[in-house]
Amino acid sequence: MASVSSPLHPPVFSLAPPPPAAKCKLPSRVHTVQRTSPSPHGTRTGRDSSYTHHRQRSVVLRSALDEINVLDPPPSSPYEEGKTEPIASLKLKLLSVVSGLNRGLAASEDDQQKADAAAKDLEAAGGLVDLSKDIDKLQGRWKLIYSSAFSSRTLGGSRPGPPTGRLLPITLGQVFQRIDVLSKDFDNIVELELGAPWPLQPVEVTATLAHKFELIGSSKIKITFEKTTVKTTGNLSQLPPLEVPRIPDALRPPSNTGSGEFEVTYLDADTRVTRGDRSELRVFVLS
Repeated sequence: MASVSSPLHPPVFSLAPPPPAAKCKLPSRVHTVQRTSPSPHGTRTGRDSSYTHHRQRSVVLRSALDEINVLDPPPSSPYEEGKTEPIASLKLKLLSVVSGLNRGLAASEDDQQKADAAAKDLEAAGGLVDLSKDIDKLQGRWKLIYSSAFSSRTLGGSRPGPPTGRLLPITLGQVFQRIDVLSKDFDNIVELELGAPWPLQPVEVTATLAHKFELIGSSKIKITFEKTTVKTTGNLSQLPPLEVPRIPDALRPPSNTGSGEFEVTYLDADTRVTRGDRSELRVFVLS
């Protein structure tokens, strides 16, 4: 009996069994048809079209000597499932360990060791970072949630910086990194609250340390300092920004070269882990 087929339906073969010498072959033809489930709200554009888009299914019709005509999308391999779950779990573990440590300012030595161990587990599961391929993942505004250097109780971290606490009335707010992969801009943004004698109110400022960055190898980044800009916020937000004069290179201390390097040891769509040139561990989330 001759087979009958149409472009939208699988071929219908006769019920006669194949010759004894016939062997299973790979599909000879593959057709892809888009089947759209109707939207409960009609065919309006906007939200309904987005709903319809996500309801589309790809039905693959095959003409072959085997008995399978319609295939569902292939399931995830056990390797992929086994790789995705641990990474998600390890990310959650790291974020849980560093939460409540006030970005590292309240971290004890035991807290630092736990954070470092959790970061190493995540780095091992994620594998080597190749920024030459994933440079776009750096783009955006990243919020610092932990720095091992802040346990030194200074705003400079492992580098010299003003102390936090009672010696100076400085309160550290949020810390961000703003990265533009096209212009190579790399800005460290620090929110500070400066104490003032009574009856004056504390002054809120945002300091932006502007840098340029370049890739060194596959996962290392070098940043070069350009300028510092301070902008008042809160009640004094109407004041213009102030650019802090740069220290001449001849007067710059040896420990402050105006540049630094760090390695990106883990990177995905919303989490970044780096290790600095002074063994500083930093954890960021995309804000």
